[in-house]
Amino acid sequence: MTAQIQIYLQNDDNIDAVPSEADCATWIGAVADHLGWPSAEVTVRIVDDAESQMLNETYRGKAYPTNVLSFPFELPVGIPDSEFEGQLGDLVICAPVVTRESIEQEKLLAHHWAHMVIHGTLHLAGYDHEQDNEADAMELIEISILCKLGIRNPYDSTYQLKEQ
Repeated sequence: MTAQIQIYLQNDDNIDAVPSEADCATWIGAVADHLGWPSAEVTVRIVDDAESQMLNETYRGKAYPTNVLSFPFELPVGIPDSEFEGQLGDLVICAPVVTRESIEQEKLLAHHWAHMVIHGTLHLAGYDHEQDNEADAMELIEISILCKLGIRNPYDSTYQLKEQ
């Protein structure tokens, strides 16, 4: 099954070295296919450290930039689900954090972007990693989806750029 995917990519600051709408659609589509969704609609906003930190502090009470924030879509009261079928919400991804992490973790930048988009999309679907059992379940799904895309397990401590 191939899900219908609609991506709205926002990069207002024209940050370099970010994925295309097509890349994001592929990665979100892989999540949709894995979870059996017929469609998915997501806004992916690429931001700098300052905007990420402001949003992370405002919505999570943490005063530092983070790699990905997820804002699930909330259906307006009294509107039937069918009116917004497939509407998942918004991902806010901090390009400088993703780049720094890929360097620190010795991962290909494109692979780390794929992981962050997939990770964030799973949050939009209701997955979380606050508890160990939730984290384990979410990581297994991420690993499975990434593997289908030809990307190695990002949680494997032996994953290094030079091994690629």
